[in-house]
Amino acid sequence: MAIRVFAVDIDGTLTENGGGAVHLAALARLRYLEKLGYRVVYVTGRSSIEAFVLAVFGGTTRLAVGENGGAITVAPQEHRLLASREKCMQGYEVLKKSLDGVQEKPVFPRMTEVVMLRTFDLREGQKVLDEHGLALYLNDSKYAFHINEKGVDKALGLAEALKMLKADPEETIAIGDSETDIPMFELCGKNSIALGHSDAAVKKKAAHVVAGSEGAGLVDAIDHVALNYLGITTMAAEGGAKKQ
Repeated sequence: MAIRVFAVDIDGTLTENGGGAVHLAALARLRYLEKLGYRVVYVTGRSSIEAFVLAVFGGTTRLAVGENGGAITVAPQEHRLLASREKCMQGYEVLKKSLDGVQEKPVFPRMTEVVMLRTFDLREGQKVLDEHGLALYLNDSKYAFHINEKGVDKALGLAEALKMLKADPEETIAIGDSETDIPMFELCGKNSIALGHSDAAVKKKAAHVVAGSEGAGLVDAIDHVALNYLGITTMAAEGGAKKQ
């Protein structure tokens, strides 16, 4: 199938230097993909509202998957929720009583998950949730620790977003850098790309790994797809492209 959609993680993929700054050359390429008729969808552990705002100002598709797949935003006041924050808060309260260092992270408000500082042992936290019979899991986006409902991940959110776009996973390129991106790698199969700074477990799940890290790695990933999937031999940051 022809490629129609790019599913792109934000933190550590589009951003650079660990401070949340957008890599401008990578954003320019994403914007040009939109001009060519491809859809660019952010799939992130951040709030879907943050991702939607980035899409608006960045000039990409106004549909964003956030909260590790739990929320999809398609308009400022229009959200599709695929999970329950109330259930995640129950897990958070259990963790606070059981472990030292458990604390919510100051972030944009969440609708389906709980976001915490990376200040406790994740494995011990998961053990506590399991012992209490809670259908929740902990994951590390490298930006924060997250409590999500089991079965809710980036693959779930991306699959729902693709339905809205009337596209299939086989028509989608998934690009990311952390363990939270593995589910969408598995969903998109041979069309998955990990960045060079990703952990070994993440690289193992991707069909292709680029050398570059953070925003520069996203540039590498887009250029790889442009050459090998789209037939574009050169793709300048300003949007100049040549077909083979």
